[in-house]
Amino acid sequence: MHLSANEGIEANTFVVTGALGFVGSALCLELVRRGALQVRAFDLRPASPWSDDLKIHGVKIIQGDVTCKKDVERAVRGADCVFHLAAYGLSGKEMLQVGRIDEVNINGTCHVLDACLEYGVRRLVYMSTYNVVFGGQEIVNGNEGLPYFPIDDHVDAYARSKSIAEQLVLKTNGRPLKNRNGKCLYTCAIRSCAIYGPGEERHFPRLVSLAKLGLLHFRVGKPSAKTDWIYVDNLVLALILACVGLLDDIPLKGGAPVAAGQPYYVSDGCPVNSYEFMKPLLNSLGYDLPNSYLPVPKALLLGKFFAVLYTILYPWLDRWWLPHPLMLPPEIYKVGVSNYFSYLKAREELGYVPMVTPKEGMAATISYWQERKRKSLDGPTIYAWLFCVVGMSIMFCAAFLPDVGPVPFFKGISLFFFRSIQVVRMVFLIAFLLHVGEGTYAWFLARKVDPANSRGWFWQTFALGFFSLRLLLKRARS
Repeated sequence: MHLSANEGIEANTFVVTGALGFVGSALCLELVRRGALQVRAFDLRPASPWSDDLKIHGVKIIQGDVTCKKDVERAVRGADCVFHLAAYGLSGKEMLQVGRIDEVNINGTCHVLDACLEYGVRRLVYMSTYNVVFGGQEIVNGNEGLPYFPIDDHVDAYARSKSIAEQLVLKTNGRPLKNRNGKCLYTCAIRSCAIYGPGEERHFPRLVSLAKLGLLHFRVGKPSAKTDWIYVDNLVLALILACVGLLDDIPLKGGAPVAAGQPYYVSDGCPVNSYEFMKPLLNSLGYDLPNSYLPVPKALLLGKFFAVLYTILYPWLDRWWLPHPLMLPPEIYKVGVSNYFSYLKAREELGYVPMVTPKEGMAATISYWQERKRKSLDGPTIYAWLFCVVGMSIMFCAAFLPDVGPVPFFKGISLFFFRSIQVVRMVFLIAFLLHVGEGTYAWFLARKVDPANSRGWFWQTFALGFFSLRLLLKRARS
């Protein structure tokens, strides 16, 4: 394409669905920077960590649900281009909420397509995923010529729904707009891989949390397994180039724009083992990756166990207190089986070339996470929590409660370690007083070295004693 950097953006109105998320907010800000007349951020959430920055830059935030046709029509009316990023079920316990996944990813996409045709939107860019062709089989340097993975064989509802939605989007390409003098809607799809960058919400927070709790015991798959990653700025560039590609008039296929009806793979162009890719981040935060590898078949057994367990817990999947499962089968395939693709088509037809290298992107991500850790409360592993909380609870029950329910069992455990109930009471009271003293000292120390979290340091140290205090002392020394 031979167009200026801001061609088709200046003096145009854009709608970005899912715009209060990590990628959507970055896209909105880039559209504003390139001179868009108006950018509308359409999202189910009323606010997010990026919403204040969007408002400052003049982005109009519209709260609504893609599953509600009237909400979509209200947002799309009068727009020149729509970026459809809203999706559900990418990772964690969301992957098991099949009904919600289909409702958002398939029905929501249908509402967006209908609204575009009804209100004369000429361009629609859909953010898709590698998973429309990947279903657990090894793919090395794949391209857009690969067929869709069979719908009924997908291992997760997210990949299946995204495949259906992408095919709907691409088949709608070239459909005439309602009452627009023969003009039609042009569509394309950007197939993204795993996304990273400062503020990313999905992959790195979950990994860091597991490392912090001491729950990273093994790597999945072989060391030779490689996948693609893409830095957020590179993905935003690809989305904007796709938007411009729907405007291009180079006669490629019957005079249609070069990107019309086309899917494109995009990435940083550096396939790498996912664990090796994330290792510098974890090391910079003081965490280590395990050296042992768990073969994919054995990891799948563990993943299926968590899938069954969380299916039983389905009524509570939306509750904040229910953590994400350690791993699920689709996530095992993504990191344990090689699947990476060439972005040659995007380079030749859209002019896409990653502007941020993986080294630069990871450096920016590491800086973000180091600052985030500095501002947050350090915590010990889950084993320290279990040892202190469960241990103190057992001693309290054994020392002071009557022989009801499990109390006799707790007394038996306590008497195994101590000579009498009197000794158990004495040990509990000494431990309790030590925890109070350590918590008080932690509060005074934190007021000097970490005042924003001084209350948190008190309660954590009161519960965990020296397991927590040593982390605060380490922060004070540094």
